[in-house]
Amino acid sequence: MRVAVMAAGALGGYFGGRLAEAGHEVHFIARGANLAAIKANGLRIKSELGDLHLPKPNVTDDPKTIGEVDLVFFAVKLWDVEKSGVAAKPLVGKNTRVLSMLNGIESPERIAPILGDDVVVACPTRISAVIAEPGLILHKALKPNFICGFMDGRDDARLKSLVDEMQGAKFEAKYSREIEKDLWEKFVFLVGMSGATAGLRATLGEIREDPDTLAVLESLMREVEAVGVKKGIPIKGYADKAISFAKAAPAGGKASMAEDLERGNRLETDWLQGKVVELGRALGVPTPVNRDIYAVLKLHRMGKGR
Repeated sequence: MRVAVMAAGALGGYFGGRLAEAGHEVHFIARGANLAAIKANGLRIKSELGDLHLPKPNVTDDPKTIGEVDLVFFAVKLWDVEKSGVAAKPLVGKNTRVLSMLNGIESPERIAPILGDDVVVACPTRISAVIAEPGLILHKALKPNFICGFMDGRDDARLKSLVDEMQGAKFEAKYSREIEKDLWEKFVFLVGMSGATAGLRATLGEIREDPDTLAVLESLMREVEAVGVKKGIPIKGYADKAISFAKAAPAGGKASMAEDLERGNRLETDWLQGKVVELGRALGVPTPVNRDIYAVLKLHRMGKGR
């Protein structure tokens, strides 16, 4: 496959790097210090699944130099969706599939008007990874995996074939015709994990040790489930599964939003806890814990450079 990674952050860099390792032609799109470091020293991944160094990867800041590809890993921050969608147009043909790997629940509907609803695919992704320094991705926990499919549940032979071609890389890829449900299941866990670890400035283990802070984590997840159920998403009971997973996860774990908060970076809380509050108000579902965590994080959401 010809694959484009937009962009080569922790998420896109990891999955794109593993596809390159498996022998696929991968083109990374990066900018700033990350671009300079990858050009100078290659792309490096440190992981318990095996370290990787791509000494001379295909990397650029201009998608037009790449041309049409089979697959786009669309993995930018949520505030860059529309701008990056326009920039990605040269990568997309009628047989391309654009995997929206972003957090939240609304990125496919934001990208589709730009690139086409016949190519844009929802792709809830699970990985814990950070850019430890420019050009270096640290995979910290969780076995990397994703599920992908069209939001309307259509069958798509092209997407199936691309998923089949990804087998053998050091991640798990699955095709789904119930992707809206899959997207909301990730949303339940992510809103809780990110809201608790960032809002409480604590690791998952520290949160679990105190009944009051554990209650915050559990309430964040249960509120998301309640909103989803009211919206008609078949996720009733999923919060219990997400809570059980959080209780069994590594004690030192924290969401990438907590890492971003510590580093003074921008936060995605508007599209996570803030979105839960917005939907709760529209649907008449109380979301007091998400409201309070959103308020705690709101003044920090633009980062130190605001």
